[in-house]
Parts: sequence; C-alpha cells; structure tokens
Amino acid sequence: MIHPATAHFAMVLPVVASAFGLIYLTKKGELFSKIAARLTLLAAIAMIGVWYTGSQAGPQIYDYLSEAGQATLISHKNLGLYLAIAMSIIAIVQMIGCKLGKRLIETAAIIALLGATATTFLQGKMGGELVYNHGTPFKSYMIMDSLNEAVATAEEEEEDEAKIEAFEDAIDDIKMLDEEVNALYGITAPVEDDDEDDEEAEE
Repeated sequence: MIHPATAHFAMVLPVVASAFGLIYLTKKGELFSKIAARLTLLAAIAMIGVWYTGSQAGPQIYDYLSEAGQATLISHKNLGLYLAIAMSIIAIVQMIGCKLGKRLIETAAIIALLGATATTFLQGKMGGELVYNHGTPFKSYMIMDSLNEAVATAEEEEEDEAKIEAFEDAIDDIKMLDEEVNALYGITAPVEDDDEDDEEAEE
C-alpha cells in the first residue's frame, strides 16, 4: 500500500509552493515566479497521484471499518478528488500567469493555492483519523463483531456441542481476518522455532 508514502508529498509540496508564492508576491522577480509556478504544478501532480493511490487503497479496507469509519473514508476520498481538481486548475492558471507575465493572474492563483493548502491540512487530519481512530482498532472491531455473533448464536442453541461449534466458527473467522489483514499490510506471520516445538512435544 503506497498511499501513505505519496500522501506526504501531497502535504509538503503545496506548503513549499505557497511559501515561494508569498516570496514572489513580496519580492517580485521572474525567478520566484517560475519557481512558484513549477512547484504548484508538482503539487498538483502529487495531489492527483495521492488521490489515485487512495482510490486504490480505500476499497481494500472499506469492509473492515465501522460505519463511522466508512463515512470518514468516503468523505476523505471525495475531498481528495476536489483537491486534485482544484490544484490542477490553480497550477494551470499560475503557469499561464507566469508565461504571460501577468502578475494579477499569478496573485489570484497564489491566493487560491493558499486556500487549497489549508484544505490539505484538513484532508490530512481526516486521513489521520482514519488511521488512528478508525484504522487501528478496526481489527478489534471485527473480532468483537464475530464474538458477539457467536454469543448470540450460542444463546439460541440448547445443545452444548452447538454452542461450542458457534465459538469455533468465530475463532475460524478471526483467524481468517488476521490472515487477510496481514496480507493487506504485507505483514509476515512469525515462524515458530522448530526446536521449541520439539521441546513442547517432548514435554
């Protein structure tokens, strides 16, 4: 999953582009104009890239999230698309202003860039909530869901074997969930030491 790595570029580049844009507005100069315009273009490309990687990663974790987490994920994706479109338009306008030497056009683009950069921080906050508020506990959430379902099933059954079977099914579901999540994040399950296994077998 490369979305987290690309997200850093989409956060940093608009800030750097905004900084050079403000320098250009205060000190003028063709050099600062060109630097600010090109950095804004790079920021737009990064924003498009991070939206694309996010749209690929989102469906992989959607089913693992709670309803609140799913709603946050959808909002995060939509805002990412709006930012990608906005940054692309801003970059085009700023490049045109730089090419034609129209300071007024560049000023308007830089002001819009500042607004988009501020919105990027909101987007980053939303992404952080997905990771730390919804993403981190989603495995526990689904484990509890499986166990609660097993308890409900066991309460409806009268025979002890059926009750045990309900919890065995829950354990199988949890193991499957663990494997799916580990595969999603590229986590390799720890390999047990053969020597320890032999010692346990002898005992």
